[in-house]
Amino acid sequence: MKLFAISDLHLGFSLNKPMHIFGDNWTNHYMKIKVDWYHRVKQDDLVIVAGDISWAMRMDEARVDLEWIDALPGKKVLIKGNHDYWWQSMAKMQGTYPNISFILNNYYAEKGVAVCGSRGWILPGSDGFLDEDMKVYLREVQRLERSLRLAKDDPTVEQIVVAFHYPPATIHSPQNEFTELLQEFSIKQVVYGHLHDKESWNQAIRGEHGGVNYHLVSCDFTDFRLVEIPVGDDD
Repeated sequence: MKLFAISDLHLGFSLNKPMHIFGDNWTNHYMKIKVDWYHRVKQDDLVIVAGDISWAMRMDEARVDLEWIDALPGKKVLIKGNHDYWWQSMAKMQGTYPNISFILNNYYAEKGVAVCGSRGWILPGSDGFLDEDMKVYLREVQRLERSLRLAKDDPTVEQIVVAFHYPPATIHSPQNEFTELLQEFSIKQVVYGHLHDKESWNQAIRGEHGGVNYHLVSCDFTDFRLVEIPVGDDD
């Protein structure tokens, strides 16, 4: 089994929302993703979609986007992004699509590899971080910890990969409660998205830091290609 990751698909099939307004590179971006996906992913592979999946505001609007993802090869694990307003309770979503699992206070395991995660949030010390942000940030830390502890207690799990939507750290703020959990649970591979401009990309934490390998998988950063994440002997 291979593991891939991508984020910020920003689909909107039911909304007819043009993405080229964000740059010519976004023209027909979903077709670029689809072509790469079919070329590289087999049915027994696993793909993490790390948030900002659909522009939809309601589940009925998001359904066509989720069906499009579900029909692509492989099993998919989805986490919530800041634009995923359609996201409902796990009881309503889980099991709706045969090839999609949703992560929130839980984990997904396949062939010894567990995917844990949290939406994340803007980090303490960031520009614009307010008192009310601390409550949301700490809640996301708790969600990650719960996800990790559940996976660690699963005897079938040999490796844990963590997915965020927001960056869990930056080059200017490499240590926080998220990174402490990653180190506590000996996590080696982390994926995240959310970032869409060169200035943010230049400040993004990428590569190995503190024993953790960070992968920025925003689809415009990756030229709308999936990123393969090392698992097993390749980790």
